[in-house]
Amino acid sequence: MPWYDMPLERLREYRTATAEPAGLDDWWATRLREARGLAKPAALTAHEPGLYAPFEVSDVEFSGGAGDRVRAWYIRPRREVDHVVVKFVGYGGGRGTPAEHMLLPALGYAVLVMDSRGQGGKWTTGATADGTGTGPENSLVMTRGIGTPENYYYTRMFTDAARAVDTALELAGPSAKIAVSGASQGGALALAAAALQAQNVAVCHADVPFLCDIQRAITLAPSAPYTEIPEFLAENVALIPKALDTLRYVDCALLARRITATTLVCAGLMDSICPPSTVFAAFNEISGPHKDIAVYPFSGHSVPHAHAERQLHHLREHFPV
Repeated sequence: MPWYDMPLERLREYRTATAEPAGLDDWWATRLREARGLAKPAALTAHEPGLYAPFEVSDVEFSGGAGDRVRAWYIRPRREVDHVVVKFVGYGGGRGTPAEHMLLPALGYAVLVMDSRGQGGKWTTGATADGTGTGPENSLVMTRGIGTPENYYYTRMFTDAARAVDTALELAGPSAKIAVSGASQGGALALAAAALQAQNVAVCHADVPFLCDIQRAITLAPSAPYTEIPEFLAENVALIPKALDTLRYVDCALLARRITATTLVCAGLMDSICPPSTVFAAFNEISGPHKDIAVYPFSGHSVPHAHAERQLHHLREHFPV
């Protein structure tokens, strides 16, 4: 893939042209208030006791958007912990198995891995239905409910992410320190959680985040899943104004203005899935002083393995256990 987007010097100055919906903070406050009003306590079931010793692994079920029950893994060292990393998963995947998430517990952190509702049918398994049904799907979700922001799929999923932070505090105690982390769709969910839970999230890691500057992305990205939207709107032309309006409510380039957490983002300049200008659009809107972006000139949507150590250094410095 060539450098098809803006040169780096322009990326560092780029701002989204999408207008923020009026009353966006109140609109999201209503979504979270409704979800919390429907919430039931988190339920934990021990998973394979002894298998992951010296760690404890619990299969968690918590209330997300619309009160729907969402699955998660909670993995912690066998001692009291007050630092929890809430981890989110990329498009098409689910929470997988606990074995996929053991690095941070080995370093002393508890980890809450949120499942992705109605996904988990592609590259790692899931266990959560999108409100109805019995579990994961090999699904395309970009246009699900796109006619109204209240019914849009990612409204439910961003609410899930915010409620996952609530659940981490429920499990580890109200004084626990919270970080959020994810790549691609997971990076978008990390940004959304950091924005919607600004008072509770101390650190945010968002790798090649999806759902940023969406109205630009759907006209620029040559690869799925952004392409699901123009393919749909090419025939459903009457829905174009409503769809574009809906996307503004879940655009992380707009929500990022609320982020106060210490934040590390990464971008690949050859990323055909999440174009680098859309990643910078979100990063450049974060107003806090404690932010950094790692730029990988010859990387696409696959984050270089070396970035994992950069993240760990960042976590050790800003979120020490």
